[in-house]
Amino acid sequence: MRVAAAAAAGALRPTAATLLFSPPHQHRRLISLHRRGTQHLPFARRRRDSYSSTATVAAPNPKQEDAGGAGGEAEGKAARRRRARESPEGNFRHQLDMCSRNADLTTALRLYDAALSPDSPIPLSLHHYNCLLYLCSNAAASDPDSSADAAQRGFDIFARMEADGVQPNEATLTSVARLAAATRDPAMAFSVVRRMATAGIPPRLRSYGPALFAYCEAKDADGAQQVEAHMDASGVVPEEPELAALLRVNADKGRADEVYRLLHRTRTLVRQVSDTTAQVVEAWFRSDAASEAGVDKWDPRKVKEGVIKGGGGWHGQGWLGKGPWSVDRSEMDKDGTCQRCGERLVCIDIDPSETDNFANSLTELAIKRETRDDFLGFQSWLRRHGPFDAVIDAANVGLYNSKAFSFSQVNSVVNAIQRVTKSKKLPLIILHRNRVNGGNAKAPHNQKILESWRKAGALYATPPGSNDDWYWLYAAVSCRSLLVTNDEMRDHLFQLLGTSFFPRWKEKHQVRLTFSGRGPTLHLPPPYSIVIQESEDGSWHVPTTTGDDIEKPRQWICSTRKSSK
Repeated sequence: MRVAAAAAAGALRPTAATLLFSPPHQHRRLISLHRRGTQHLPFARRRRDSYSSTATVAAPNPKQEDAGGAGGEAEGKAARRRRARESPEGNFRHQLDMCSRNADLTTALRLYDAALSPDSPIPLSLHHYNCLLYLCSNAAASDPDSSADAAQRGFDIFARMEADGVQPNEATLTSVARLAAATRDPAMAFSVVRRMATAGIPPRLRSYGPALFAYCEAKDADGAQQVEAHMDASGVVPEEPELAALLRVNADKGRADEVYRLLHRTRTLVRQVSDTTAQVVEAWFRSDAASEAGVDKWDPRKVKEGVIKGGGGWHGQGWLGKGPWSVDRSEMDKDGTCQRCGERLVCIDIDPSETDNFANSLTELAIKRETRDDFLGFQSWLRRHGPFDAVIDAANVGLYNSKAFSFSQVNSVVNAIQRVTKSKKLPLIILHRNRVNGGNAKAPHNQKILESWRKAGALYATPPGSNDDWYWLYAAVSCRSLLVTNDEMRDHLFQLLGTSFFPRWKEKHQVRLTFSGRGPTLHLPPPYSIVIQESEDGSWHVPTTTGDDIEKPRQWICSTRKSSK
């Protein structure tokens, strides 16, 4: 089956490559030639598997692609929408959407063939083509038994799309790139991404995935490096799956300098690695190439200068030492000392100017999404009553392990954090106005708690319709204070921040908590940075997400030269 698939893929490549670079007016002739060899074979229905954003194209969204303009009266609009739904084009679209939802390529191709029938032809739109290409690329990437057939149909559909003069968008070309990758042709997948950039269509991370992963799977480190360089030039930042693939292919090729560079890039962009990436890193340090990489002698002054220049935790002077590495998992004690090698990790400082810039960015985002006067009013209040040593996300704390909000639970945390802060001042308590004025807030004992907070100038009630996340985050950042919350801050609001600063800030300022019969236990930020660290003697410590939990110690990769132990 693999031989047959490879042969089919080889037959496809000249046609697909020609489609990518030939003028659209030539495509009708290519279609007729291409379709002569197309067999309509049955396709297995793919299960609804989840895919990385770097490897898949989301199913086309009808609202995004065909949003119409306003105009006419409401009744007229409703009538037009009804007629559109009931038209052959609308019915075809609905059926394709159902196929896309159910990953049903067989039915989608049958509908497509029927739409091309001379007896009842249906004009195809961008959305129709994107649904079909999405389904073909998914089948080609996930089902080895029908991969070549699905790819062939996908290229055929793309050829007709271009011949019909339908302009592709990013989703279209990403599906085509996935088709190329499924035929083991990373160069073609990469050419599709370059075509995007040339056509003024900004590529996304998922657009680069097919070419990058295909090059890495083919052990073509140079090709993968070209894709990475193109990503950088386009302002597209790789995530952990892309970095892990690049690390693996360069480690397998013994390219020590590239592995060194990529480890530092992972340090900057990822900080802590998953177990899959950790295994790639461990395999590198155990390899012969890693043993041979490095120098016997180096200038300690240059290494020290590199550490100071980089802010601590790394020097960037290349591999130090020679010989085999000793590699194993380890844990850190409360002071950041490795329990395996005795190396003490450092706390990497944050530049105050970065904090100021981040606070300004928060303000700009907040006033776009909150009522401007409400948020500016909060900033004015904070200037009068602050600064605070700690800020409490009271909604998160009050609902911890409970369906009902508990003021007494919040108050126990208020008292606990007050005891550990330098000023012993009451922390700032951020709570929505509805919580302050309604529900169990009216109970006498809760009124007493609220009044004590108000008298201390420590309670701020966010206005109706607001998102209190903006308020407690801004307060904690601008006051350089601790932030008490178990919120992992991974939702859409925090993704808007789009900066490498936020994970570093969170690591040094977030206080998480647990409760027992004795009350709250505060888990303060560690006195060291949880990030890949390169020591001045050449050893490495790589934090993993294994044990990324309040109750379990984090696992670290500890890698030292055997000769230095």
